[in-house]
Amino acid sequence: MTFRQHMEQAVGHALTQFPAGAVPDIYTITFRIDSVDQDPRFPYLAIGYNTESEVARLLEGPGPVDPWEVRWSYAYFPPSGLEGVHVAGHDPERDPVGSGLHRQESLAQGLWYEDGDELSEQDRDERDERLEARFHELCVDLARDLHAGGRIVETLGRPLPVILYDMFNPDEMFALTKAANPAALVADFMSAYSGEDG
Repeated sequence: MTFRQHMEQAVGHALTQFPAGAVPDIYTITFRIDSVDQDPRFPYLAIGYNTESEVARLLEGPGPVDPWEVRWSYAYFPPSGLEGVHVAGHDPERDPVGSGLHRQESLAQGLWYEDGDELSEQDRDERDERLEARFHELCVDLARDLHAGGRIVETLGRPLPVILYDMFNPDEMFALTKAANPAALVADFMSAYSGEDG
């Protein structure tokens, strides 16, 4: 099994773990891209969701809030959207199989290194950047595959957007999410994007 195949299985399985009672209320699937101890060699994906009820609860609370922020910003996501229901990737504690596959493939690609390896800082930085970019690309592909293969509709009963965000690179959230979804599904999300590509 490849790391990609492992991740595909993990993402599909995560959708089946969404509580049945919450499914009619879910409006988005969340992909939180992160890494163990902020180390790009150990990337993982937390797969979760958010609900209309959670948005309504926050909008009814005290103080002014921006409706777009409440709906789409991970700063407002509950544990189901931030921590997710399932973690997959190079997290030795939560996904030992994925960790082994990711390390093996990173070695084969010449990207893996150990802390004690004699590498220049520039070489480490370049490998880190490539590892991070590859994982981001994989997460985008995983979301695209959920749409193209009909897995979201099959499991949750209707098309839903997949919001991708990296908490250490929030500016990339729009580019990742735009690349991962049909445009119509993320029109409201992308309405706050002011970048040149928007």
